[in-house]
Amino acid sequence: MSITIGRRAALAAPALVGLRPAAAQGATLTIAIGGSITSIDPHFFNAGPNNMLCSHIYDSLTVRSPDTVIEPMLATEWRLLNENLWELKLRPNVQWHDGRPFTAEDVIFTFQRAPNVPGSPGGFGSFLRTVQRVEAPDPLTVHVHTSRPTPSFPQDISSFFIVSRHVGQNATTEDYNSGRAAIGTGAYRFASHRAGDRTELVRNENFWGAPEPWARVSYRFIANDSARSAALLAGDVDVIDQISLTDVPRMRREARVTVAEKPSIRYCYIMPDYSRTGPVPGVTDNAGAPLPANPFLDVRVRRALNHAINRNALVQAAMDGMAVPSAQWLGRGMMGNDPNLQPPAFDPDLSRRLLTEAGFPQGFRVVLGTPSDRWPNDSRMAQAVAQMWTRIGIQTSVDAVPFTAWVARSARQDFGITQMSWGSMESLNFPANMLQTFNTQARTGVSNQRRFSDPELDAMIDRASTIMDDGARERATFEIARWTADRAVHFPLLHLISFWGLRRGLRMDGRMDERTVATGIRPVTT
Repeated sequence: MSITIGRRAALAAPALVGLRPAAAQGATLTIAIGGSITSIDPHFFNAGPNNMLCSHIYDSLTVRSPDTVIEPMLATEWRLLNENLWELKLRPNVQWHDGRPFTAEDVIFTFQRAPNVPGSPGGFGSFLRTVQRVEAPDPLTVHVHTSRPTPSFPQDISSFFIVSRHVGQNATTEDYNSGRAAIGTGAYRFASHRAGDRTELVRNENFWGAPEPWARVSYRFIANDSARSAALLAGDVDVIDQISLTDVPRMRREARVTVAEKPSIRYCYIMPDYSRTGPVPGVTDNAGAPLPANPFLDVRVRRALNHAINRNALVQAAMDGMAVPSAQWLGRGMMGNDPNLQPPAFDPDLSRRLLTEAGFPQGFRVVLGTPSDRWPNDSRMAQAVAQMWTRIGIQTSVDAVPFTAWVARSARQDFGITQMSWGSMESLNFPANMLQTFNTQARTGVSNQRRFSDPELDAMIDRASTIMDDGARERATFEIARWTADRAVHFPLLHLISFWGLRRGLRMDGRMDERTVATGIRPVTT
């Protein structure tokens, strides 16, 4: 079997679209995002804000287009030599920011480093879980041996960035965060970073692709939605992401700005703690005493909570109609989305009956954790769910914390139940990362902080991930989605629609992966 995929670099990615407008050659582009950047070590934590920033400094082997199509980047071609051996042809004449040449040795080093960063709260190991050995027949060719057929390989290698061996082999995460090791091949070079405030970037004049119009990029973090919108309207910033949904109609009427939008792959859901059989944080009886056993291990309790959520009302009340109710982690129309799987029916009477059957006729109390600044209206969404659960006898309060604090607490299993989100570019990305048993040696369940584990599901995911035929693989994904839905392993909420605000005179294409990147923003030319 042989698969060869490749296109000219000028067609490969948003970074290469268009010529450099003369008027913008010395310009600074200021971007304000709502998601907090926790690290600029590209392998430390697989989180959207981190990946957005790192995509300016580093390149991946393949790249996703705004509509999630896989295109060449540092790899110009990839093909199967046999069912367990992939060959990558690397782009020639690429330099690191310090002038050293990019070679296959850097790719080999990255494959070793990416799944093994100390202290990572959720890394990139799942994308490399089948990799057994990586070799370099020559400086611009890489052979990747896998333990089993891996049809997702071209997608997997778009999910992590390549770092240099000569800089990275003795570098720590702190070296990357300080900028000492932040040496990439990307369109922009690291200039400075102030945690919780901004990162400054400068144009890479030796970039292998078409030249960028922006001499400098100031990448700012403004958590508050209103403050972010005010900064755009005042001209303090050029582009913002995550426009408050209540502000979208006003922004559309504003002569000073334009609004870009795109259906998002981001799936918002709720998932309980599975790491304990005994008492669970934030879960008590109605008198405030901890429950002796984890109630979420009872499928009747999970189904009760799931059927108590009115997803249509949630979209209207919490998201101002600017979202889509979900039944599964993949959005409508994506490969692997089962069109016959519908969102759980809203049935509070069924919920009460299930709670009674489970031994909780009077309900109990829970604290629902959530980030407060990770995606639009995250706290508002959690409050709406809390009200729905309270109506069936589960007295619910919300613990909304900044994303950086939420990450640390979630990694420690501090939340008995929490609201989460995930963006899937590939059909098995979510179950392999979030639902498969957490196993550092096998590199499965890398982001499974809830610690759900079931050998039957593990086997289903392993089996589906080796199927090379697209149709058969999609049907296997349907089975996994139905299995998890029947057991209410996680509670689907909705898929987002993403909105960006730009000052008049700029244009961008919205991205399904929600990334806000300078390489996709251009001056309007006449």
